[in-house]
Amino acid sequence: MDFSFTEEQALLRDSVSQYLQRHYTFEDRQTVVRSKVGWSREVWQGLGRLGLYALPFPEETGGLGGSIVDVVATAELLGAHMLVEPYVASIVLAGAALAAVPEHADAAHRLRRIVAGEAIGAFAHEEGSGMPDPALVATRAKRTANGYVLAGEKKVVLHGADADILVLSARLHGQRGDPDGLALFVVDPPAAGIAATPFVTVDGRRAAHLRFDDAELGPDALLAADAHDVILKVLDRAIVALAAEAVGAMGELLHRTAEYAATREQFGVPIGTFQAVAHRLADMKIAYVKARSTLLYTTALAEAGQAEPHDLAVLKAQVGRLGRMIGESAIQTHGGVGMTDELPIGHLHKRILVIDAMFGTTDHHLRTVGGGRPEPRPAIPVG
Repeated sequence: MDFSFTEEQALLRDSVSQYLQRHYTFEDRQTVVRSKVGWSREVWQGLGRLGLYALPFPEETGGLGGSIVDVVATAELLGAHMLVEPYVASIVLAGAALAAVPEHADAAHRLRRIVAGEAIGAFAHEEGSGMPDPALVATRAKRTANGYVLAGEKKVVLHGADADILVLSARLHGQRGDPDGLALFVVDPPAAGIAATPFVTVDGRRAAHLRFDDAELGPDALLAADAHDVILKVLDRAIVALAAEAVGAMGELLHRTAEYAATREQFGVPIGTFQAVAHRLADMKIAYVKARSTLLYTTALAEAGQAEPHDLAVLKAQVGRLGRMIGESAIQTHGGVGMTDELPIGHLHKRILVIDAMFGTTDHHLRTVGGGRPEPRPAIPVG
């Protein structure tokens, strides 16, 4: 396996990195986070001009036909800069769900809008338990003469209050825990019967709890009736992309902590010369290399269509465990100032913790690894 990025991917990374360094410094990000909207449409448009929206989607939808490797190559940089714009919500989750049902005419139309930067998508799936398994969905969808009626609640929907396109999971039949009976729907907010409670997440992103009180959807709102495997594919790809963001944040923590230790002096010498601090930095570097190596290996498996649930569980557990260790070590090295809002250290650590909580925590995935391979399911597709 080749674990290096291609020349084209390296050039794209350089372009994205240079753009973010010019337009998305930590101070710029803090201004954006404190704004009323909570994210920058100017930055979002700039990233669109670099091709980030179109990158992972098929050419027939206006995309560039990229692979999961392209997503990882750029997501790592977005994690280092703690991007709060709706990349995960719109591209990694909602866009991927729409792309997974290419035979649906409305899905293709909405995906083209996302790729063109005309619309923001959101993926309403989480219901309060981390949702590593789509079978845990309890939100109900009932068929009616005019379409469907939804009842239930979705938690922590990234950009759920300001999305133009909402993709959501619901249960047509069966009980919570049953893999059969799951469906995917799409709706263009605002819609009657859908109430949003917006808030800011601990890592500075905009999200909302969504409540469906007999919300009426038309018959064309159904994207997929047997959606368990479709949702799994979306979540699997999201785990890899989020792991890339976490690894990017880990690398930034390592870089900033090493720089701080080399310049912060006590007793007339840099603290990096103290044995305890030097050992801590060495442990951080080892943890970072292990996490990034696992990410690149799993990404290579995914591109080859060979990434299985066990591989993804190892990646999610490794990144969560090692990311927490790096974040805590960075804060310890900086001292109390590491937890203040004026430095990015605490913000990077929060981002890693939030990623760990999404789609199964470290403990959940460690149990998956320790208990052997789960039931076989489709590997991540190449496209």
